[in-house]
Amino acid sequence: MPSEETEVVVVGAGQAGVAMSEHLGAHGIPHIVLERHRIAERWRSERWDSLVANGPAWHDRFPGLEFSDVDPDAFASKDQVADYFVAYAEKIGAPVRCGVEVTSVRRHAGRPGFRVETSEGLIDARFVVAATGPFQRPVIPPIVPDGAVPVQIHSSGYRNPAQLPEGAVVVVGAGSSGVQIADELRRSGRRVFLSVGPHDRPPREYRGRDFCWWLGVLGVWDAETPPQGAEHVTIAVSGARGGHTVDFRALAGTGIELVGLTDSYEDGVLRFAPDLAANIALGDTKYLDFLRAADAYVERNGLDFPEEPQAHVLGPDPECLTSPRLELDLAGAGVTSIVWATGFAADYGWLEVDAFDEKGRPNQRRGVSSEPGVYFLGLPWLSRRGSSFIWGVWHDARYVADHIMIQRGYLAYRPTDRPGAVPATPEN
Repeated sequence: MPSEETEVVVVGAGQAGVAMSEHLGAHGIPHIVLERHRIAERWRSERWDSLVANGPAWHDRFPGLEFSDVDPDAFASKDQVADYFVAYAEKIGAPVRCGVEVTSVRRHAGRPGFRVETSEGLIDARFVVAATGPFQRPVIPPIVPDGAVPVQIHSSGYRNPAQLPEGAVVVVGAGSSGVQIADELRRSGRRVFLSVGPHDRPPREYRGRDFCWWLGVLGVWDAETPPQGAEHVTIAVSGARGGHTVDFRALAGTGIELVGLTDSYEDGVLRFAPDLAANIALGDTKYLDFLRAADAYVERNGLDFPEEPQAHVLGPDPECLTSPRLELDLAGAGVTSIVWATGFAADYGWLEVDAFDEKGRPNQRRGVSSEPGVYFLGLPWLSRRGSSFIWGVWHDARYVADHIMIQRGYLAYRPTDRPGAVPATPEN
């Protein structure tokens, strides 16, 4: 079967794929971006209706284009974010092919490059960039069996309260998704139980600056390795309703019942770990440490920022925190739905190369994998804390494109025709 040829195949046309295309295009490197659905599809069809970006529009964007329809200090809706990437792809002339699924990537035998099998035919590529990001396969822990409640759904499948049957809801996971979904369900009149595990909860804004700004000036975005044990720590932050600091005590005050980490299920009873107070205390410690670091920065630089002493004051502990529930009879509490805001796993079944460690994780450094010619982009902590965020992936893509450019230079080299030189062959 005849195949098409190109220098680079980029798999995925979300924020990582579009960023990669910009930098490859700037180097003049021929490439194709393959997307099985639409550009930034996950923003459109795998997020709830009211979702907004967790960072303000001035920050959560690429350097080359501002949001045309969002105030810089506001938070773009999910559709506005998707439209932004479509506009960006058009602006840079990204060679995106939508509706094309990559089914297999294998290294050629006896010659350079890779055989890329797609739903529309074969492509020969010298380099392949996996830009599918970290949100590939929704993860629901095998705790509650099917049929125990009428509906069990992952947060990626949740859209709005009307989607769920009447009744109480258990939301498992207290990161940004879980917190916002629980709050939305409570505002719709539902009884809500929120299962809270270890988390980080920065202030939405402090002393007149958004937390994204603080992470920048404090050098946190550029941290190259996560703190020990914090590789996958959940971050609770919200841009909903104009943005606000996530305060679990305040959520409890609105009627949401906080419980500990969801542990097990038996005979209609859901059990929770006795760790709620410890999890809340850990989040409080990180929150207060953040404020103190910001205060020290203000003092050190002599900045005239407004003081916020009340931000350091934690409210009283609610009863659900001082006397936490350890068991919940689902039927007795009228629970008809469980929303699992429990994250995602990678799915690289299509990438059949030696680029993974013994646990199936990408074996890479700054996106350059152990398999020469294969690259990863958009993963958490790819090069720094900001790697999986919109602005961070743009900078990582530049590094990967530079690496590809350098490798192309080596491959293009041919020895000069001088006495005693080894004759060049097309591939040496």
